[in-house]
Amino acid sequence: MSDCLFCKIIRGEIPSNKVYEDELCYAFYDIEPQAPVHFLVVPKEHIASALEINDENSHIVGHVFKVVEKLANELGFAQDGYRIVNNCGKDGGQTVGHIHFHVLAGRNLGWPPG
Repeated sequence: MSDCLFCKIIRGEIPSNKVYEDELCYAFYDIEPQAPVHFLVVPKEHIASALEINDENSHIVGHVFKVVEKLANELGFAQDGYRIVNNCGKDGGQTVGHIHFHVLAGRNLGWPPG
């Protein structure tokens, strides 16, 4: 989608602090971090939300989780733990209409989240 914020970031039209990139996804640090480590992993294919995961694109979501595991180990927070958050829809707190996964680490992440 040409007007999607995350599609523009992926294409390099909007600057970001890249953490990781491969053929299926792009990861970058959140501009308003909620933890000492806070980045997003975004599929390069435009999928509006978790409601649009289907047989044709579900492998991308699986890949995103593999990337999170890889980055957690490389960045050194895997042992202490982390949280992966996906907001779906308005009431779920989704503010950008492109599926994305927040990865938060570096402090105790209490429950409930809010």
